[in-house]
Amino acid sequence: MKDNKLLASGTAAGPLFLTVSLTQAFTREGFDLSRHPLSLLSLGDFGWIQIANFVTAGALNLACAAGMRRMLRERSGGTWGPALVAAYAAGLIMAGVFVTDPGAGFPPGAPLGAPERMSWHSVLHEIGFLVSLVSWPVACLIFTRTFLRAGQRGWGAACIATVAAVLGIALWPDLSTISVRLVFATALQMGFVAALAAHIRGRLPGSVQLLHQARPVLARS
Repeated sequence: MKDNKLLASGTAAGPLFLTVSLTQAFTREGFDLSRHPLSLLSLGDFGWIQIANFVTAGALNLACAAGMRRMLRERSGGTWGPALVAAYAAGLIMAGVFVTDPGAGFPPGAPLGAPERMSWHSVLHEIGFLVSLVSWPVACLIFTRTFLRAGQRGWGAACIATVAAVLGIALWPDLSTISVRLVFATALQMGFVAALAAHIRGRLPGSVQLLHQARPVLARS
């Protein structure tokens, strides 16, 4: 029961984070989603809402990682996969606690361009973002091996396809749409963690419980 509650945290993190972020994006004065990254919502009078949003999403994903570790221990990828999900979560918390610098005209009155020099907290914010950016795809690739060894080729292919989609969206060479594309990339990242957590819980229709299937497959390998 406790493991299910931990995994359920991962299914809640994405919808909560995106709902709170997009509600602010369309209601905060001066914020333009086509030009401003969601991180800028951590600034201004209501910046505490987005800070709490980042930290909460990270904490929920940390709980999910703990649930994954408990369910997948002694199985292929059962250590490093959840550990990297935890690193992804820690990056979200770090990006929330250490806010970025004002810029691109937000909050209202901020310089229209990028700041001339990055503050120490903005540097740490970017490091947190980088930790999440790197940890999540590596975790997916480790889970690919877990699923393939368990005979679940569809989920193995889904891991690879999701990584390719996120990287393609995030790295597409068009700076004019980067803010919007990062929202879609974030939705895919968090959505896949939620789907993975639900699959491990055995709640997806037609899913085969990884917990029970992996042991005999690994014993034959």
